[in-house]
Amino acid sequence: MAAPIINWVILSPGVEKRLRFSDHVIRRKTITDPTTKRPKDVEALEFIVSMEDGVSVSRTFSVVSQKLAGDLGPYLIDRKYLRYEFVFIKDAPGTVAPRLVRATPI
Repeated sequence: MAAPIINWVILSPGVEKRLRFSDHVIRRKTITDPTTKRPKDVEALEFIVSMEDGVSVSRTFSVVSQKLAGDLGPYLIDRKYLRYEFVFIKDAPGTVAPRLVRATPI
């Protein structure tokens, strides 16, 4: 049986994930609010991922956390993210947002 196709970056709790981005877009998305369990519209920062843990990929990394989007905001200016490798970690299972551990120039 063939391996499933994965179009999104998946973060496992407690495991660092190294990513490099090739493009980004800001779009409106409807998500299920983890507290109210109701749909709500949010603005998402979506990156096209070109490298994941040192392997060439074509995936999407979607950020809906305002804190994480704020941490990544300075790298959007002049697409500065093209010159960095980012390391993220998710501290707990469930709807806990990942956090930026470090951004290393490449």
